[in-house]
Amino acid sequence: MKDEEEEVTLIQAHLPCDRCGSHDALALYDDGHTHCFSCGHTDQTGTESTEQKEQHTCTYTRDAIVNRHFAPLNKRRITEATCRKYGYQIGICKGEPVQIAPYHDSTGTETGCKIRGKDKEFKTLGKIPCRFFGQHLFSGGRKLVITEGEIDCLSVSQAQGNLYPVVSLPQGAQSAKKTVKENLNWLMNFDEIILMFDMDEPGRRASEECAPLLPPNKVKIAALPMKDPNECLVAGDTKSIIAAVWNAAPYRPDGILSPSDEKQKLLADDDGADAPPYPYPWDIELNGMTGGGIRKGELLLMTAGTGIGKSTAAREIAYSLHMKHGCKIGMLMLEESPKKTIRDLLSIHMEKPLHLTWNKDRKTKAVDKAFDTVFGDKGFLLYDHFGSLGEDRLLGAIRYMIVGEQCDFVILDHISIAVSALESGGGGTDERKTIDILMTKLRSMVEETGAGIIVISHLRKPDTKSGNPFEQGGKISLDDLRGSGSLKQLPDTIIALERNQQAEGEGERNLLSIRLLKCRFTGQTGRAGSLKWNSKKNRIEEACEEASLTLDGVQGHRDNSPTADDAF
Repeated sequence: MKDEEEEVTLIQAHLPCDRCGSHDALALYDDGHTHCFSCGHTDQTGTESTEQKEQHTCTYTRDAIVNRHFAPLNKRRITEATCRKYGYQIGICKGEPVQIAPYHDSTGTETGCKIRGKDKEFKTLGKIPCRFFGQHLFSGGRKLVITEGEIDCLSVSQAQGNLYPVVSLPQGAQSAKKTVKENLNWLMNFDEIILMFDMDEPGRRASEECAPLLPPNKVKIAALPMKDPNECLVAGDTKSIIAAVWNAAPYRPDGILSPSDEKQKLLADDDGADAPPYPYPWDIELNGMTGGGIRKGELLLMTAGTGIGKSTAAREIAYSLHMKHGCKIGMLMLEESPKKTIRDLLSIHMEKPLHLTWNKDRKTKAVDKAFDTVFGDKGFLLYDHFGSLGEDRLLGAIRYMIVGEQCDFVILDHISIAVSALESGGGGTDERKTIDILMTKLRSMVEETGAGIIVISHLRKPDTKSGNPFEQGGKISLDDLRGSGSLKQLPDTIIALERNQQAEGEGERNLLSIRLLKCRFTGQTGRAGSLKWNSKKNRIEEACEEASLTLDGVQGHRDNSPTADDAF
């Protein structure tokens, strides 16, 4: 299209487009260029020179129309009185009957007109100013209705007894934004401005473009039961037109809601806001401090030093959610193969370290039975990350698990690997920014789908002079999360695991302290219980009270290597 500031006039509309095949989406302008409102292509090859343009314009004059007079538009059910109010006439142009819509400048002088022939063939005579059709009739008032076309303008005016201000756009929806901008001072003379554009995509888009240009307390959007006001008038439904004017909704940008708008959703029986949480697998303080456990519709982040047991704890949670509560679980375990994930879940079920006896046990009936018990109902989905791990592919896999396969919870272990893969794949080298983007999209997905997402995260490299490293039981805080501040800002709940891998006794080395760093649901934080690793059963279990006291004495801070193996 031409630059908005350049004056161009529509010569003919609803022409066929050779490029996309549309039969009526092409428009021809007085400088010779064409634009298709279906495929969006603009062709400047026919643009005329100034001399050609003047010669072309002079071809049509007011005298080219003969026998101009007022008459009712019977097919449109518009009366002669309505036509007289707006100066809308019929006449003969080049031997063909036409309808004539006059346009006036700021002084009220008619400077040009649009003529409408059969089959919606449009031409222009003279100059069509960047003003609304009918604008010269009104100087201000309480309500102003703006429609797309002249016929719709006449329809709305007639439905209201031709008593109230109604105008229309000079060149349809595509001229809406420019026309509103050019006439803002005049529009400010009305208390309310009601946009009643066509109930189709171009009309909706025009409303979205125009509404922000006007004061929020002035502009409203009307909704009709049919495509446009004249369809309602022809159907004899003038009540819908009047109702659309008086019930027009105040414009509100996308994403801004009033509580009254959400009342029905809030009170709906199946809203899920009060659905009971799923307890964590262990009967420790964590369940009470989080208000009962883990919830759908929340983003949970788990963190710990390298090798402390993040992935092992995540698998325990996944197993419990499915086997005890019937949840469907999606697992994106980026540090291990799907084969390892399957074997480790079987180990939890059979309570034995199958990775140590796999060659002996893998063909036994016990393993076969365990497999059918754990995976036979297709309650788990795994992600094979072999090959490219781009952002779209990763997020697409998570979305598919939730939307396509109806997973209740998805586990991403861990975000540091995902970010590293995105950066190496051409996504840039700003780790913080990449984490921000990924966490924001995960947060949005939780809100959109209502599923729960569990994200595993590493800790940053600390200053070891300030206390014990994380691998030696160092206390973890929110500031220890590696990467972006979004890791501590966006999750609903953040849980840290602390363990002293270098303790003298095996019993102490296998003790984990659970620390609740954040919980939006209850607001509680602090020590949330103790767990122990049972190597014989290959399980994380509840620790006895005496073991918990041992962990209470472990203090200090920091060290970890985010590239080391995270297996317990």
